[in-house]
Amino acid sequence: MVNSVSRFFKLEERRTTVRRELLGGLVTFLTMSYILVVNPSILGETGMDKGALFTATALATIVGTLLMAFLANLPIAQAPGMGLNVFFAYTIVLAMGYTWQFALTAVFIEGLTFILLTVFNVRELIVKSIPPAIKLAIPVGIGLLITFLGLQQAGIVVKNDATIAGVGDFSSPNVWIAAIGLIVTGALLARKVPGAILMGILVSTVCGIFFGQAHLPEGSLIALPPDVRPVLLQFEWSNVLTLDMLIAVFTLLFVNLFDTIGTLIGVALKAGFADREGNFPQLRRALLSDALATTFGAMLGTSTLASYIESASGVASGGRTGLTAVSVGIMFAVALFFAPLFLMIPAAATAPALIIVGLFMIAAVTQLSFDDVTEALPTFLTIVMMPFTASIAQGVIFGMLSFVALKTLCGKHRQISAPMYVIAALLLLKVVLDGLMYG
Repeated sequence: MVNSVSRFFKLEERRTTVRRELLGGLVTFLTMSYILVVNPSILGETGMDKGALFTATALATIVGTLLMAFLANLPIAQAPGMGLNVFFAYTIVLAMGYTWQFALTAVFIEGLTFILLTVFNVRELIVKSIPPAIKLAIPVGIGLLITFLGLQQAGIVVKNDATIAGVGDFSSPNVWIAAIGLIVTGALLARKVPGAILMGILVSTVCGIFFGQAHLPEGSLIALPPDVRPVLLQFEWSNVLTLDMLIAVFTLLFVNLFDTIGTLIGVALKAGFADREGNFPQLRRALLSDALATTFGAMLGTSTLASYIESASGVASGGRTGLTAVSVGIMFAVALFFAPLFLMIPAAATAPALIIVGLFMIAAVTQLSFDDVTEALPTFLTIVMMPFTASIAQGVIFGMLSFVALKTLCGKHRQISAPMYVIAALLLLKVVLDGLMYG
């Protein structure tokens, strides 16, 4: 059995073991399990049943992650994307005034469109058209974004009206929970202790119990998941041929496209199975997994699925194959019935893992060259726009648009491929459509 699993997922070829893969999956699960709470909370603002959303979120995550495991053999988990769920709830439904059924229909159409684009190699062509310098900048920007999210999650960095962001309140237990976890994790990594990131999460959780920020579950730990039927297959086709539907689908397409591309390239480079230009053999299968997952997620009743950058934490813990993703899927299946146990882990306990992963990912900056301004500026914008806008997609978009503009103005248009001009034109169209939507 073990040998069959090893051969199927090519563990020896990727220089990993079953133990490392399972450990990587556990760490990835712990760092992204918050989606089981956050996604129902956000989408529930539209009037959707939160219990049904909990089940739909878990099921969509399980299916999407297993698709990535078995189709692409990658250690990447998929779940309803943060940002995409906010767009679903607060823009399409609450701002534009449409029903949540209309929004689900937009997600479903987006998924079907992605399937067609993947089958005809359009998405893979876009990935391969991204300049090498921007591809190398992507993991650096992601590293800064993950670090920023981790610091926010810990309460170490907070919103400040005078300076935009500032240092948090060190009288808060959450700050000390995260700080202790960060130091412990760093020390374990320095001593090359296997499973250091997971051990750091466990230490932080124990601290959370001590500080009263985490509580052992009371009563039964096992419960049947809520009924998913209130949101299952709830589509609305009456407004499908409208400009608003076109704008909604187009925006979902572009945000998800570049969010997924950025995550895939960043994690692949970190895991070591992508070449210097960010290309790897499983790319097309990974994109197909993403498209199928979004389509299936819409049928279940949740917003667009995306590849999760928290997967980088599992990669940092040794995950290299789809077996890591399989273990993530299994743990989400278990979480359906043991939600009280898994949800007791405070956000501050997983924050150190995100900060450490950010440290690992910014190491790619050493491979960048800043001699040519026509490449240095797009690279720089790619990096800084990710943490400053809290969006991987915006970093890639700003980098690509500035790359085309600078190369063209400086007479270096031969360094721009034909697909890049098309992509830049579509990105400008997206800016116009965004103006129509938010104007």
